[in-house]
Amino acid sequence: MAQSERAGPDHPATEHGPLATGRTADVWLLSGERVLRRYRDGGDVRAEAEVMRYLHRAGFPVPRVHQAEGADLVLDRVTGPTLVEALHAGTVGAQAVARILADLHARLHALPALRSADPAVRLLHLDLHPYNVLLTAAGPVVIDWTDSAEGPPALDRTTTALILAEVAVAPDHPLAAAAGELLSAYVAASGPLDQLAEAVRHRAAGHASDPERLPEAAALVTETIRAVAPTAAQPSSAPPRSRS
Repeated sequence: MAQSERAGPDHPATEHGPLATGRTADVWLLSGERVLRRYRDGGDVRAEAEVMRYLHRAGFPVPRVHQAEGADLVLDRVTGPTLVEALHAGTVGAQAVARILADLHARLHALPALRSADPAVRLLHLDLHPYNVLLTAAGPVVIDWTDSAEGPPALDRTTTALILAEVAVAPDHPLAAAAGELLSAYVAASGPLDQLAEAVRHRAAGHASDPERLPEAAALVTETIRAVAPTAAQPSSAPPRSRS
């Protein structure tokens, strides 16, 4: 059904355009301080909504889910800059951003998994980076739980480090230098990053914007761990660094 056909009391009128646009979804403003997150390629948001509802009940900072149907999530509107915007504005520095990311991971991984009874398994975001954290008056709020899964917490932390490295090794990216600084700060603030090979596989499975740079990014993660946290657990089976 076309977007214009779906506009109504529970859906936005679309002629004014979305409030925000992401990699896979658009966000539309609704009445009552709510927003509609609509995935452009369709899909089923029920699993993502289940995760967010569980986390909201547990007190983890996520937007409250009001409705989940098809490709649409209706959520509380969350107001505040992303960590990237705050970093640009100078209201937070790289060290503070790294501590926020590490703290959010620690809080998330302290909760029991939603499905698994294995105490070593936790809920993972697997896309926790500065664009997916909003700084609100009440504190940081984590958005975009599309990639969430269950597994070892180190995989979540290592994936965040790898995402930062992907930006740092992109020569034309305007945030490359900032991402490199943030990667060093995050490695120092986070727990062990010993799931690099698995993080690379995850990012290569349709999540990385430039999969060809993953070997170079993985090598940068390894180099940064050795430079910043030499006593931390080292990544295993890291792909060789590309020199292209």
